[in-house]
Amino acid sequence: MRSAPMRAADRLVRGVRWYVRELMDESAYDRYVAHVRRDHPKAEVPGRRDFERMRTDRQEADPRQGFRCC
Repeated sequence: MRSAPMRAADRLVRGVRWYVRELMDESAYDRYVAHVRRDHPKAEVPGRRDFERMRTDRQEADPRQGFRCC
């Protein structure tokens, strides 16, 4: 059994990992896959690379999303 300080450290590390993933939008693909499987169960789920390409194309097409600085 792990000690209380070790469990607290584990919780802290998990929290920091979650925060960084959300901040950097690393979890966007995970949310997208969950959405497709829930709302469109017969649709094919694109791979990570295809998802990132679709996302980049969409952001470049709509400058209001703040994708570019200039």
